[in-house]
Amino acid sequence: MTHTTTDQPTRRASGALVPILAFAGIVVAVMQTLLVPVIKDLPQLLGTEPSNATWVLTSTLLSGAVATPIMGRLGDLYGKRRMLILSLAVMVVGALVSALTSDLITMIVGRTLQGFAMGAIPLGIGLMRDMLPREKLGSAMALMSSSIGVGGGLALPAAALVAQHADWHALFYGAAGLGVVSIVLTLLVVPESPARAEGTFDLPGALGLSVGLVLFLLPVTKGSDWGWSSATTLGLFGAAAVVLVLWGVMELRLKAPLVDLRTTARPAVLFTNLASIMVGVSFYVVSLVLPQLLQLPKATGYGLGQSMVTAGLLVAPLGLTMMLTAPVYARLSTKYGPKVTLIIGMVIIAIGYGAGLGLMSAAWQSLVIAVVLGAGIGLAYSSLPALIIGAVPASETGAANGLNTLMRSIGTSVSSAVIGMVLANTANNVNGVAIPTMHGFRVSFLIATGAVVVGLLMALLLPRTRPATATQLRASSEEEANLERAEQVLRGFRGRVLDADGAPVARAKVTLIDRRGRQAGATLSSADGSYALAVPAQGAYVVAARAIGHGPLASSATHAGDDRPVDLDLPLPTETVTA
Repeated sequence: MTHTTTDQPTRRASGALVPILAFAGIVVAVMQTLLVPVIKDLPQLLGTEPSNATWVLTSTLLSGAVATPIMGRLGDLYGKRRMLILSLAVMVVGALVSALTSDLITMIVGRTLQGFAMGAIPLGIGLMRDMLPREKLGSAMALMSSSIGVGGGLALPAAALVAQHADWHALFYGAAGLGVVSIVLTLLVVPESPARAEGTFDLPGALGLSVGLVLFLLPVTKGSDWGWSSATTLGLFGAAAVVLVLWGVMELRLKAPLVDLRTTARPAVLFTNLASIMVGVSFYVVSLVLPQLLQLPKATGYGLGQSMVTAGLLVAPLGLTMMLTAPVYARLSTKYGPKVTLIIGMVIIAIGYGAGLGLMSAAWQSLVIAVVLGAGIGLAYSSLPALIIGAVPASETGAANGLNTLMRSIGTSVSSAVIGMVLANTANNVNGVAIPTMHGFRVSFLIATGAVVVGLLMALLLPRTRPATATQLRASSEEEANLERAEQVLRGFRGRVLDADGAPVARAKVTLIDRRGRQAGATLSSADGSYALAVPAQGAYVVAARAIGHGPLASSATHAGDDRPVDLDLPLPTETVTA
């Protein structure tokens, strides 16, 4: 028999995997707040009207929202590491385009390419799930998920410092440099995941989702300028509803959709995504309010009179605290589960905004608010990927986390639009200049508190999750962690992968295929050849195994859908190669 295989031996993940992936997440998140310190100067710098200059920020937001679920699905199909590198490369190109121009249209093109990199965060989470042992997965995913806020928080003081002492184009050169460093480190350290989803890329679904998201997010981000009751705004919202409904109907009919809407309708996924929107709203409110409050002159009677750099430094602990909560989340989630950790995070956010209503009279009080909110948002963000991963098959990790990241982006978009409108409508006009008021800041904090309360209700509706067991904490290898994870979820198929002589075959790839030909799970055999695969439902399955040096094997079996495992050994034939 002639047999060739394209599977390469999986490289064991090094200890640098997590920090490298987290660094990539921080780098792409920097793109969202890179220009915040120079927002007010953009019209003059680009020689255009203020309403046109806002497209420099809006374009990044829109492209990031569109790219996130698409790159997640492409990663599931063709390799998460490959798509991660592609995302970073597009970001570098976009940064260089922006660095070399002061023309509005060219700048918007560059900023659109930079937003494309937001897909790196769900791709990184998917790589962690595929490569890390169970005992390291919780804190690693928490750090990766929090990188959205960490990058945004740390970018503020750094960008302010550069903008205050150098040409503003230096911001883009710095972003391009960080992107190149991240690509090189990824190439050197991060192995490709062996997990692949079955099927092909749903191009019509990607186009439909892209059009629908643009039609929805465009009036969200520009509604304050166009008028919320204008024909343009209402027309775009109506068009978005029609396109997204038609897109959903089409996705439900496809065998391999871009987004499995039946999976997203599960309570664990649905309520997690709804809570994610509210967390996104709460995160962006503090990012919009505190820098303005700190930089307003003291002559207003409530402004704190700080410089651009000082204001950035006082807000920076928001991101730093989020990063430091990753190990705290791991301990809490191990003991109580990610649902409880999300609820704790939401409660802390509510406390932070509630206390913030009375803590706006001194710079040190802003620091306290940033630290408290950073802890709450960090715990909430860290819980989201664990809840999503626990509810979807391994083959859908990238797409599901991409959709969850999209929900957060929708939250920040809505927050930006609503808070911008509130601050504009409550501002005082002084010599033709709109000055935000303390009343506007407090109303913004109340809106954030309300969003957190809604998010807390969504979190309470989540199905109960099981915390990690002591056995999981003692798992010492990737294979053992895969085995324990499969056995914990639902009993399915188990057995050993053996060679022609009955000896165990380690690190063989074992794939579960449902009756529709889709991958329903995958794992690697452990050192003694054992494997375990959970089944999503009762029915007929094919369990296929392959390993380097052995021919492939596929066995048909049926599972009753109960708690009893089906024992199924997989004897691999010896591979023969004909000249």
